[in-house]
Amino acid sequence: MTVSPIPVLDVGGTHVTAALVDPATSRPIPSSVTRRPLGSNAAAARILDAIALAALELPADHRPCWGVAMPGPFDYDTGIGRFAGIGKFESLSGVDVGAGLRRRLDHRAERLRFLNDADAFAIGEYHAGAAGHDRVVCLTLGTGVGSSFLRTGRPVHDGATVPPAGHVHRLTVHHRPLEDTVSRRAIRAHYARLEALPADRALPDVHEIAELAEQGNAAAAEAFRYAFDTLGQALAPWIDRFEATAVVVGGSMAQSWGLIHPALSAGLAVAGGTAVRVLPARRPAEAPLIGAAHWAQDAPSAP
Repeated sequence: MTVSPIPVLDVGGTHVTAALVDPATSRPIPSSVTRRPLGSNAAAARILDAIALAALELPADHRPCWGVAMPGPFDYDTGIGRFAGIGKFESLSGVDVGAGLRRRLDHRAERLRFLNDADAFAIGEYHAGAAGHDRVVCLTLGTGVGSSFLRTGRPVHDGATVPPAGHVHRLTVHHRPLEDTVSRRAIRAHYARLEALPADRALPDVHEIAELAEQGNAAAAEAFRYAFDTLGQALAPWIDRFEATAVVVGGSMAQSWGLIHPALSAGLAVAGGTAVRVLPARRPAEAPLIGAAHWAQDAPSAP
């Protein structure tokens, strides 16, 4: 008997990916994966149209319950956007995204089960990648720091063992928000200060700074070291409280693993926490899709 695949969406600030996940293998069906550009500053109707257009490109022989990975802030239980004041998806603030997508997908979607994009990545890694641990902290390093504290494959958002809402980016370090030190903008600004670049000069992006560091540029290497050493120090107390045995790292910055891994490990060690393995994601591109598929099957309720 053939089991119908699970439809999933991974919504990001610049693109949306749609795919069908084979429940027998927990892997996206390669021929189904569709990635389309998405403008996070567009009007609400245009954003929903773009997401639905990618979804409707999938073959129709799938289950009626979708898993949808979305960035926050978002009300994942009701499917309503809470993006006011964060510089992306502002037009979706207060919008019932779930209802808008179900209407556009017509008979193709009876239910949509939303989850945070970092949680989707973490769940996907737990089932198909590097996070074979009962308690693991997963990080996504891109524009900022996404995070998920996973216990036996389920994200933990409440309680004294995790940061507020389970989000590392809400922490402070050196009396400032963490992302003032660990983020795309922070690394670029720190490099510019170290190199004493003129204010009117265009700053290199993070991947270019990484290339400079790998070529021996001291300022670039220090910008990376400082950011991820600081992240390790901020994270260490929560590793202990959560009793995590591994930290799994994904996101676009994780491509510079040779710079991130030693600095993050050193920061964790300096903070004097419990020794923990620091691992690169094994399936960084597929993990959010796999995680969304598991959420579509396992989540207790959905709008």
